[in-house]
Amino acid sequence: MKKSLVLASAVAATLVAAPAFAQSGPVGSVGVSYSNSSVDFGSTDADTDSYAIDGVVAVDAFAGWTATFAGSVAHNDDANDTGVAGTAHLTRLSGSDLRFGGFVGAADAGDETAWTFGGEVQKYLANATLTGSVAYTTADDIDVDAWTVAGDAAFYVTPNLRLNAGLGYSKVDIVGTDADLWTYGMGAEYEISNTPFSVAAGFNRGDIEDVTIDTWTIGLRYSFGGGLQARDRAGAALPGAGVAGLLGAL
Repeated sequence: MKKSLVLASAVAATLVAAPAFAQSGPVGSVGVSYSNSSVDFGSTDADTDSYAIDGVVAVDAFAGWTATFAGSVAHNDDANDTGVAGTAHLTRLSGSDLRFGGFVGAADAGDETAWTFGGEVQKYLANATLTGSVAYTTADDIDVDAWTVAGDAAFYVTPNLRLNAGLGYSKVDIVGTDADLWTYGMGAEYEISNTPFSVAAGFNRGDIEDVTIDTWTIGLRYSFGGGLQARDRAGAALPGAGVAGLLGAL
C-alpha cells in the first residue's frame, strides 16, 4: 500500500503539472485507454481487460537539458487490481536532430515495486523519429532482474497521422533462471484536424518461454504545447518501461 501511494503521488503530480507549467511552454499529453490482453500458456489461455489514464510533460530544465515526467494509473477488471507507474527522464538535444539522456522509473510488479534505470537516444528526421534504449529492471522482493534493448521507428504519413513499429529483447533472470523475452509492437495515432485531440490504436506481443501475451489498445489523447511531431521533438514521447509492465503478470 505504501509504495502504491508513493507512485500514485508521482503520477498525480505529473498530471497536475501540465496546466501549472502552461506559462513556460511545456509540451505533453494526457490520455485514456482501454486494453484487452490475451495470455497463452500453451494449451491454456486467459483474457483480461484494463483501463488506464496516463500523462506526460516535457519542460526545459537547465542549460539545454529537458526534464520529462510520465505517469499512469491502470485498473485490471478481471483481477480487480489497480497499478501505478512513473518515469522521470533527463535528456539533452544535440544540434536540432539528436536527443540523448537517461531515465529512472518505478512500477507495480504484483505486490512489489519494479525499478528501471536506463539510457535513451532519439534521432529526428523530416518525417520520422527513430528511438533506441537500453534499460535494467529489478524487483528484489520477487527476485527478478532484466536487461532490455529496444528500438522504435515512427513515421509521419501526414502531419496528423503517425505510424510506428517497435522491437525489443530482454534477458530476464527469474529466481535464478534465465529466460529470453521478445516484444513486438505497432501502433497508429491520428490527430483530429483543428483540435488538440487524437485517437490511437496499437498491438503488442510479448513472448517469453512458453508464454505469449497479446495486447490490443485503443485510446483518446489530449495534447498541449503542440501536435504529434512536436511531442516527439520536445522529448514528450520517450521510452523507459523496460520489462516492468510484464513483471506485474509474472
